[in-house]
Amino acid sequence: MFKLYCRIYQNVFRAVAYILPWRKPELIQGENSLNKLPKLIKNKGIDSVLIITDKVIASLGLMDELLKGLHDEGVDFVVYNETVPNPTINNIENALLMYKANHCKGIVAFGGGSPIDCAKGVGARVARPKKEISQMKGVFKVLKEIPPLFAIPTTSGTGSETTIAAVITDSRTHEKYAISDTSLIPHYAVLDPVLTVNLPPHITSTTGMDALTHAVEAYIGRSNTKDTKQHSRKAIELIFENIFEAYSNGQNLVARKNMQEASFLAGLAFTRAYVGYVHAIAHTLGGFYSVPHGLANAIILPYVLEYYGKSVHKPLAELADLVGLSLSGDTPPEKAVKFIEAIKKLNKTMGIPNKVNGIVEKDIPLMVKRALAESNPLYPVPKILSKEDIMNIYYRIKE
Repeated sequence: MFKLYCRIYQNVFRAVAYILPWRKPELIQGENSLNKLPKLIKNKGIDSVLIITDKVIASLGLMDELLKGLHDEGVDFVVYNETVPNPTINNIENALLMYKANHCKGIVAFGGGSPIDCAKGVGARVARPKKEISQMKGVFKVLKEIPPLFAIPTTSGTGSETTIAAVITDSRTHEKYAISDTSLIPHYAVLDPVLTVNLPPHITSTTGMDALTHAVEAYIGRSNTKDTKQHSRKAIELIFENIFEAYSNGQNLVARKNMQEASFLAGLAFTRAYVGYVHAIAHTLGGFYSVPHGLANAIILPYVLEYYGKSVHKPLAELADLVGLSLSGDTPPEKAVKFIEAIKKLNKTMGIPNKVNGIVEKDIPLMVKRALAESNPLYPVPKILSKEDIMNIYYRIKE
């Protein structure tokens, strides 16, 4: 009966999605396209912005041209650079104080998924000042327009610059959850490949595999549209063609540009078609042990795909054909296996481990409970897994 309830819930959610006010960010893209942003902000009548980033980005000087441009355009700004990986409620509240104190009218998110998610959280709090972040957990709890949000991703993985979700961590309970609302989709996204050329190889690989996870989970799920399937397929094609080159030769601007496009397309796909158990499990590992989200997804993805079994043979066979892994005469199950093995090979060649280090056995029951609470009934997964199934996956990925 529970599986039936999940499917009914998902079908209703899918039907409602067609009438929601989906917004696609206006793109500013290409080499050195960041330089166009200050004038755009000024032309929008915004005279003061909060810039949300992290200490690493702030120390690298990547924002120097942006800050100079804002100054030259007469746009006041204040920088919040305390965002941590897996951004916390405290990050959001502290950044919100700066937004209010400086009478800001817009938000610039500069960095990976963590600063962008933190910025979305600040936007949600500005839109709903009487609601705490915990009260907006889940779907469609904001339902009001946020301030203009300009997202500048410096990694090619999260797709947060185009999604409805902000993933937040409660430091007190180690719970990591999403707030999801169409109002949280950024209004503008700057895809400047120059910002990613000095990304360390291990960040390039894990964020790239994060994008692959988004595209694959969206593609194999049951809430696809014609557009999301197309976005997923193009993203997967781009990732298989470019991720190793971006990882091994970070100065290759073509590979960097293609990975940015793949991340953006994967974001477009999963923000509408949703994800699955890979993400639910990865979020618990981030909440409990601060495992970087991309790394967790990269490790977990092949295990969950194998666990789905025949329910994913057809879509994975299609993806195997797409990226040239199939031979004539291969059956769908054989093609699916080849696709999963190709993911494992990508991980191995880029130095990504096949197990998660540091999982504490006594934490597993609570992590299972939280992973199930996140995924069921919301995620339109190809196969609904039980508590025992999720438990088994944790033990499989445990080092």
